[in-house]
Amino acid sequence: MPSELLPDAAPGGEPSRPLRSWVRSSPGTHLWLLVIAITSLVIALSSDGLEHYLLHRNSSNLYQLSHHPVRALLGSAFWIADPADFLLYAVLFEVFHAPVERWLGTLRWFVVVATAHIAATLISQKVVLEAIQDHDVPRSMAHVVDIGVSYGLAASIGILTYRIPRPWRWFYLAGAVAFFAVPLCTSHTYTDLGHAISLAIGLAFWPLTRGVGPRGKSLAYEAPPPAH
Repeated sequence: MPSELLPDAAPGGEPSRPLRSWVRSSPGTHLWLLVIAITSLVIALSSDGLEHYLLHRNSSNLYQLSHHPVRALLGSAFWIADPADFLLYAVLFEVFHAPVERWLGTLRWFVVVATAHIAATLISQKVVLEAIQDHDVPRSMAHVVDIGVSYGLAASIGILTYRIPRPWRWFYLAGAVAFFAVPLCTSHTYTDLGHAISLAIGLAFWPLTRGVGPRGKSLAYEAPPPAH
């Protein structure tokens, strides 16, 4: 029987170990999730003073960005403010990040989420800076806790649109846009702006999905083997 007619094995090629195969098929997602699990445990076991220090030190707020830009951008991607939210994020990572990484491959997935995290953070904090300068918000906004993984998650939600077949793609896209646009229009927070920017970045990476087959493999024409 030709190999292309054989049923697909579990991700990673281990049909007897589907969980291990799924993890191995999206290593970036699960390594990221593991680090967040560790930092969440640290926060859960910390005193109030240490928790306050860690969250502010790893924030990507204006103060940290101006003094420690690399640490702020990198560190803020590995912490969540409330450890109780870890299980929710674990589910969201499995639903959105893991399928995107398996589809695009780890490198392309990383480019999407890293671009969104950095760009959304810088743009939203630029808005905060201008609001402070215009006296629309207090100067204390430069020191607020700004951490979390939601910007990268929004980007994965965006680019996953192109993985969904029509006509369901349009329902998914409408739901994603509504989910992020409604808070932006009603609450007007810099975080809501960052989410909307990240979703747009994920959608803008459509060219990255062209020619991508299952499991991140590029679709290229291969000549059939010569007849014997």
